[in-house]
Amino acid sequence: MPTGHSWTEPAELWRAVADTRELIAFRARCVRRPRAAGRFLAVLVGLTAAVAVAPAWVPGAGGADKAFGVLLVLPSMLAGFLALAIVSAVASGGGRELLAREQAVAFPVSPTTDHLGALVMAPLNIAWILQAWTLLGAGAYALGPAGLPYLLPMIVLWIAAATALAQVVAWTSEAVRRGPHGAWVVRAITTVAVAAAVWLQMSGRLNELFDAMPTKHLVVAASSMRDGWTWAWPLGLVVEVVLIVVGVLVGIVPAHLASTRVPRDELRIESSVHPSRAMPRSDLAMLVRIDRGSIWRSVPMRRGLIVLAIGPGAIAMAGALDWNQITVLPGLVASGGALLFGVNAWCLDGRGALWRESLPVEPAAVFAARSWVLAEWLMLGAAVTVVLASLRAGVPTTAEFTAIACTLVVVTAQVVAVAMGWAGRRPFSVDMRSARATPAPPLVMVGYSTRLAVSTTLTGLVFSALALVPDWRVSVLVAVPFLAWSSVRLLRARRRWLDARGRARVVLTVAA
Repeated sequence: MPTGHSWTEPAELWRAVADTRELIAFRARCVRRPRAAGRFLAVLVGLTAAVAVAPAWVPGAGGADKAFGVLLVLPSMLAGFLALAIVSAVASGGGRELLAREQAVAFPVSPTTDHLGALVMAPLNIAWILQAWTLLGAGAYALGPAGLPYLLPMIVLWIAAATALAQVVAWTSEAVRRGPHGAWVVRAITTVAVAAAVWLQMSGRLNELFDAMPTKHLVVAASSMRDGWTWAWPLGLVVEVVLIVVGVLVGIVPAHLASTRVPRDELRIESSVHPSRAMPRSDLAMLVRIDRGSIWRSVPMRRGLIVLAIGPGAIAMAGALDWNQITVLPGLVASGGALLFGVNAWCLDGRGALWRESLPVEPAAVFAARSWVLAEWLMLGAAVTVVLASLRAGVPTTAEFTAIACTLVVVTAQVVAVAMGWAGRRPFSVDMRSARATPAPPLVMVGYSTRLAVSTTLTGLVFSALALVPDWRVSVLVAVPFLAWSSVRLLRARRRWLDARGRARVVLTVAA
């Protein structure tokens, strides 16, 4: 009869908490530039505090005009944060890993520790941060200084509760996915959910659904405190705390269930047989074929691209965006696609990087193949998004079509040049076979995603304005300097790769 401790015993829970604390300290000690990381965290905390407080003193905050309109949509924004947190957690297979899968073989941690680590790592995501900032800023502006002390803790607790509940759904999805016919079950559920969302939007009932969300009671309770004390406000805080505790504890169950099941998607790809094909005519063609195979046979990258390509396109289709608004989407999708592997593009080789270096091919061909495949990857995701968004945007004018085409080319070149530069300067050793793997440490990923999102969004806004210009040739002329600068940056990254010492450093790092 087994005599091991159960995860339901208090001693085992406290042990998982202690293990999580030790793993966080271990990850912190492994940071290459601790002072820079400390400054980055300080800036992040300072920006969060500013976003949560400063909008309350903006002229018109807490008033009956625009601020009241923000207050009316705030319950829907709270519900939307929960939905986006669920999608993000499900797409990443339950969350981020404090300990890589290969390291966990020698230093095993309990599924409870893995679950707690995923919760701690969830905020280190630029999408999560931007959504949280949006909620905090909107709440501060909606109620102004008088309502800020009441609404701010309500929003902070809701963000924590939504994150915990999203992890429950994500671990449950992962446990189901690893069961018999699990992949098809998850795909069927996802298809039904997307179809239901599209039907609600097309039928005009989506707003009614958001209005019926219980999150409106939280906003009403906080706003009522400006007129006098009401027990609804502390009751709402208690409910949110209960949701956090329940989400954290309930999430342990599917996390344990998922740990007892085999990751079928990953193992099926690693054990699959691929018949040989005819030899390509050139070394470059062979390298491109190898790189394509390594990318499309990776579980986290396939899942990530599907979410990145379909998610924004579906939202744009539901919102019936105009063509000048759609031009912003390719940049966001391209920057997100680069975060799947492009910012550390050589990590895909892993130990195989040593074998790749032994091949009788020119280093320039290796760099060209990886850059080309990355460009294909980003272009495909952005193109799918544009196609989905165009279903309700109507027939574009010549100027709009040229602007969106130039945006696709420009942001792809822009992201490829930046990503290949980062990959050569700061390589990391990462096991990308895991469905929850990220190509760089969390803090580095936040910095990468912020810089990519800002640059590509600004580029998209430029071409969004050009879509309104009648002469289509203006977009082409503006695209030329963008492409020229991206070419210069890509050539710099290429020279760094062609340097034998720099290439050896990259290869040894990713193969470690």
